[in-house]
Amino acid sequence: MTIDDAPRDALRGGPRELLRWVATGAAVSRADLSRLSGLSPSTVSQRVEALISQGLLEETGAGRSRGGRRPRQLAVPTGGAVVGAIDLGAHHARVGALDLSGRVVQARTLPVRIEDGPEAVLGTLLAEVATLVGGDRSASPGGAAAAEGSAAGALRGIGIGIPGPVQHATGRIVSPSRMPGWNGFDVAAFCAGRVDVPVIVDNDANLMALGAHRTAHPELDHAVYIKAGTGIGSGVISSGRLHRGAQGSAGDISHCRVVADPAPPCTCGNAGCLEAVASGAALVTALRGQGVPVSDLTGVIRLIDDGDRQATALARQAGRAVGEILAVVVNFFNPQVVAIGGRLADCEPLLASMRATLYERCLPLATQTLLIERVAAGQDVGITGAAHLVIDHVVAAA
Repeated sequence: MTIDDAPRDALRGGPRELLRWVATGAAVSRADLSRLSGLSPSTVSQRVEALISQGLLEETGAGRSRGGRRPRQLAVPTGGAVVGAIDLGAHHARVGALDLSGRVVQARTLPVRIEDGPEAVLGTLLAEVATLVGGDRSASPGGAAAAEGSAAGALRGIGIGIPGPVQHATGRIVSPSRMPGWNGFDVAAFCAGRVDVPVIVDNDANLMALGAHRTAHPELDHAVYIKAGTGIGSGVISSGRLHRGAQGSAGDISHCRVVADPAPPCTCGNAGCLEAVASGAALVTALRGQGVPVSDLTGVIRLIDDGDRQATALARQAGRAVGEILAVVVNFFNPQVVAIGGRLADCEPLLASMRATLYERCLPLATQTLLIERVAAGQDVGITGAAHLVIDHVVAAA
């Protein structure tokens, strides 16, 4: 059983949790870690030494004495960007370099054409990661070395989020919508031939969920995070960890049916799916069908912000559709928080309608203490999640 598969209780005082406590400032010494974990000082010391030997923790000097020997202070090394992250969207990609605490050191947003195919798109983004971490030899075939003094020499891994279904165990894309030429593509194998560090691939909604959870609600055990933009999906946190299910498709609400016939056709071949009704692409299509000259989601959001009657009505309908699906999820899963991110998260009519539908359709016990909110981590939430995916992998390997 890997650290990702272990129950949360079994991870109490595990390497990942020790690292997280130091990274967040909750602990600055071995004594603090022993107190928080309930483990013996000798056990904590052994685990800390293992993390130090792997370069995941460092000693930064002596702290304040409480009557005995001054404790040696601990910190997560932040001298360079050691984790690469890519959050790929339909039209843009956010690329970042982060340190081992999950802090963004550098990040850029690049335009992409998903229809250019996986080799061209991923090749460009890997090169951009190499530039951000300080030397492009780390992202070229056979090039492990980096320029002296640059962060590239310490690159520990790259996390990649894909806007489509990903078989996490293999890193292979399976039947994605609106991604021509990507079906069956082995992202992990492609990247392995171009970088000399681990590459971990997951669905973009999962990475948003992981980034939002670690940033805003690490103390909560159960959460659902919705990503609503051009497409729509969700990520699930269960017992404090990302829940992927048997094949990696857990949380894929996009093809749950919400409208009976006659219903708008979906890219999956069915009709009436949530994505065909409530996604950004669906709103664009619906407005065009009503004679409104809108070209993209940015135009839709502008119309809603301006109080356009047709756009606002469609946003409210979309919010109800999302709320109907989430009501089933909330009643079944009983999360502590439901948070919505993506470009549609700032659409107030959609959010208000979703919230009202949840309260109407859910059991009172399920919503008694339920938080319903926007994802607050901003545009870097996806790359933050990608970085934490890599950090967890590195800690597990250590």
